[in-house]
Amino acid sequence: MNIETKCVNAIRVLSADAVQKAKSGHPGMPLGAAPIAYELWAHHMNHNPKNPKWANRDRFVLSSGHASTMLYSLLHLFGYGLTLDDMKNFRQEDSLTPGHPEYGHTVGVEATTGPLGSGIGMGVGMAMAEAHLAAKFNKPAFPIVDHYTFVICGDGCLMEGISSEALSLAGTLGLSKLIILYDSNKITIEGSTDIAFTENVQQRVAAFGFQTLTVEDGNNLEEIDAAIAAAKADKNRPSFITVKTHIGYGSPKQDSASSHGEPLGEENIIALKKNLGWDKPEETFYIPADVYEHYSKLAENGAAAEIQWEKLFADYAEKFPAEKILWDKYFAPIDAEKLLHDENFWAKEDKPQATRASSGTMINRLAKIMPNLIGGSADLGPSNKTIIKDAGDFSKNNYGGRNLHFGVRELAMAAITNGLILHGGLRPYCATFFVFSDYLKPIIRIASLMKIPVTYVFTHDSIGVGEDGPTHEPIEQLAMLRAQPNLNVFRAADATETAAGWYLAVTSKETPTALILTRQNLPQLNGSNKNALKGGYIISEAAGDLQGILIATGSEVATALDAQAELAKENIFVRVVSMPCQEIFNQQSDDYKESVLPKKIRARVAIEAASDFGWQKYIGLDGKTVTMKGFGASAPANVLFKKFGFTKENIAAAMKCVIKNL
Repeated sequence: MNIETKCVNAIRVLSADAVQKAKSGHPGMPLGAAPIAYELWAHHMNHNPKNPKWANRDRFVLSSGHASTMLYSLLHLFGYGLTLDDMKNFRQEDSLTPGHPEYGHTVGVEATTGPLGSGIGMGVGMAMAEAHLAAKFNKPAFPIVDHYTFVICGDGCLMEGISSEALSLAGTLGLSKLIILYDSNKITIEGSTDIAFTENVQQRVAAFGFQTLTVEDGNNLEEIDAAIAAAKADKNRPSFITVKTHIGYGSPKQDSASSHGEPLGEENIIALKKNLGWDKPEETFYIPADVYEHYSKLAENGAAAEIQWEKLFADYAEKFPAEKILWDKYFAPIDAEKLLHDENFWAKEDKPQATRASSGTMINRLAKIMPNLIGGSADLGPSNKTIIKDAGDFSKNNYGGRNLHFGVRELAMAAITNGLILHGGLRPYCATFFVFSDYLKPIIRIASLMKIPVTYVFTHDSIGVGEDGPTHEPIEQLAMLRAQPNLNVFRAADATETAAGWYLAVTSKETPTALILTRQNLPQLNGSNKNALKGGYIISEAAGDLQGILIATGSEVATALDAQAELAKENIFVRVVSMPCQEIFNQQSDDYKESVLPKKIRARVAIEAASDFGWQKYIGLDGKTVTMKGFGASAPANVLFKKFGFTKENIAAAMKCVIKNL
């Protein structure tokens, strides 16, 4: 066999051996899709194993993350640092080869994938980032941002609704440097795709505005090569290449569902290797020296491409020094200390204002400080207050615009935003009504896993939505997001706290932030201050000997302050603690937490217009909550807050009850 066929088969046998040794995994897709992956990485992708973070590299996302051994095999063979021992430790504790690819854990993995279809959305985001940065920085004869985003996906990815959301937007935007390669093997876990998936995928994707191409023989490298070349040649549309493959190719389990998600078995692997004409079929993890040599030469091409780009960039920096300074600003973190002491950033007007409006002010202040701030909403920009003034709309005709219009596509919006930040150079945010965070949740989870500091702007945060009724009034969403590791959930009480939330969001290095903001106007609170950066703080101290503590968030802080005054009339002296972010508060020192919530003060009431789930940690067995016990209703906001007990009188009564019981 020729060396290229041998190199394709190396991916196959490595993948099969790794799954077999782990006694767990998915060998079917790597066996079928290995030629796609090889041809792409060997002859079409610009990538340099010696510098996996090269700014102008082509991006690659394996949306079908269950085929991780195929990606790990590529990383091993091309010399990204994954060893043969790493391949042997597939799916084992602390290995660099976990069951699904994990960004930040394994060098060369561009995105954490696993939930099917999410990789397509992240790929769209990466392509949008490339287009935006190219529009901002490229000059005639100096295309310093000029690369492709490639995504390999499968039947499952295209069944998930996120794929339609993401591909629809990609087609609308004409992202011609996005190329999707569809491993079409017509098999899923339950059997033939015909039992649940008979649509003409290409017609669907063509309707979205893609160039569609077909490779009839997924083992024909020349045919795959020609299709990718044709995809690159289309400068107006993204491309979708259907490659017809055989799941479990070469093994006795070829074209069967049983090859999808379980080891082939030792005898079947030996048969596979014999069918492929592989030397030493009884030996596991055997790769001939000439295969390594060939991959090493291919890797040198990538290194040479980077050297050529570095020369171009050096000439660019010399000819366009102002753009070079701007480039460095795009790719550097914000100066957190400077922002902390920026009086203009923290300034507020002394008038009632919805925190969504305060957030809109913060976005526009930050946009002047951070040229790489970019974002938008799921068709709710005017309501979410997320529009950057005089910054243009990102569109097919203007990739330089900073305002993104995701359309009514919350799930894809979240994945695209992940892709924007994963690409590098941009600091993105996305937005919708808080109740629709349900649509974003699976992708927010991936952001937390990847430790990428995306910002989510969630407005209309409670029963304060009012007349729209219970379908639009979030109740359990705060608890849902607070339950997630590595996510800061920040519910602001006024403009100062909103500024604190944005400060934490844009200075965060590894944690996403969800900003939870009101529809209705709130008063500016006398005691609010930068201590909100600690997640929880004393916004109003007791006027006498401390007898109890009211803990509130968001719009309920003002009502808690009113209840404090009512209680003081009866010589009951309580402290009010604003706790905009439980996660940040929990990270403070024990001494600080004790100073805010002293253990000896057991009379505590938590006030929040949402589910009480999770508040027991702060109020203990003796405390009470003034929270929502069910869904909301349709009526003006002020009527609903009274109806559900969010009044100073009811809060005061709850505190008196706790004190009496103690």
